[in-house]
This record gives sequence, structure tokens and C-alpha cells, in this order.
Amino acid sequence: MFKYIISICFLFFVVKGQAQEQQDELNIDSKTDSIIYKTAYGLRLGVDISKPIVAQFNNTYSGFELVGDYRLSKTFYAAIEMGFEEETTFEDYTNSTSEGNYIRLGFNFNAYNNWLDMNNEIFIGYRYGFSLFNQTLNSHTPNVNTSYFPANTISTPITTKNLNAHWSELVVGFRAETFKNFFVTVSGSYKILMYVKEPENFKTLYAPGFNRIFESGTGFGFNYTLTYLIPFQKK
Repeated sequence: MFKYIISICFLFFVVKGQAQEQQDELNIDSKTDSIIYKTAYGLRLGVDISKPIVAQFNNTYSGFELVGDYRLSKTFYAAIEMGFEEETTFEDYTNSTSEGNYIRLGFNFNAYNNWLDMNNEIFIGYRYGFSLFNQTLNSHTPNVNTSYFPANTISTPITTKNLNAHWSELVVGFRAETFKNFFVTVSGSYKILMYVKEPENFKTLYAPGFNRIFESGTGFGFNYTLTYLIPFQKK
């Protein structure tokens, strides 16, 4: 009888030990599954490298743009771009140069659901753009040419200062974290002109930040940016 009691007690302790071991494994698995991957929140700053590249192949253009954004929530970012552009435009009877500064303010919404601790984006956004610039009519030919009295080209520059333009932009792009806190972004924008101040007896043909102004009052833009994130916290 005493032998049976000892055997039962031994079996009880063995079963209890196995049950405790299984419970510990479940707890470990539960802790593993409940790991929360936090992402960095902070200020991201960089430069648009597409403009210097374009300037290398187009001697009528020069430009420089700084970009930045600040993460407000898991999916929303406040965004800003500011820069300088100079563009010479050739028409059939005119040659003009626009130069000045611009700023674009708005937001991006990240529609991409990252895996684990990834920090990539497929985003859509909006910008309000404002440009302050000068335009110089370098030369022009009066459009009165005939075979008998050809018009002479007038080469005296005429500069109009303090011109401005306002517009809206719809932005679509994607951003990839190639190294820790370092991002490459490609984006395109559809621009809608809201207002432009015209010089006297001429038209504004190019507004820095908006690009070429057509009769439709619409245009397109392209950005290729390199940025670095300065993390303030993780959430």
C-alpha cells in the first residue's frame, strides 16, 4: 500500500512539472506574439536632387529645393518644400527669364501598411504653393512681319518685379528607407493655378515652383528627394 502511495505521488509531481513547463512555453509564446514594434517620430530634412540634374542638361534652367516633413500620427505628415528657380523661356517672338523663390505647404497621408519595423510609404498629399519672383523680357519681335517691312527685334531688357503666383497641388509618391533613417522619395504632382500677377503688356510664362504656365492653368511636377530623419521619439 505504501508503495502505491509513493508511486501516485511521484506521478503527480511528474505531471505537474510537465504542465508547468507547457504553461511557461505558452507564456513565452504569448510574450513573443505581443511584441509591439515602434516607429520613429521626428523631423525629416533633405534636398531634391532632380533640379541640379536637370540644370546639368538644360543651360536655360537652374534651381535648388529643400524639403522637410514632420510626422503627426501613424499615417499623417505635415510637409514643406521651399526653393529657388530661374528659367529662360523661348517663344516665337519673345525671350523671357523668370527667377524667384517659392514655398509649398501641405500634408501627406501614408496609405501603405508596413510590416513589423519597416518605415516605407506610399502616399497621397496636398500642397498650397506660393511664389514671389521677377520676370525679364530679354528680347521681343513685334508680330507685324511682312515681306516688305520686316520687324526688328527689340533687345532692351524690360524687368517686372514683385510678381506672384498661388496654386494647389495634388501629390502622389512613394518613399523607401534605404538605410537607417535615410530615405529616397519619388513623387509627382498635378498643379492647378489659382492666381498669377501679370506684367504690364505681357504674360507670366513661368512661375518658380509651379513651372511653365499654360493657357489651361494646369501643370505637372516631379521630385526625386534624399532625406534624413532626426528621430525625437518612438511610438
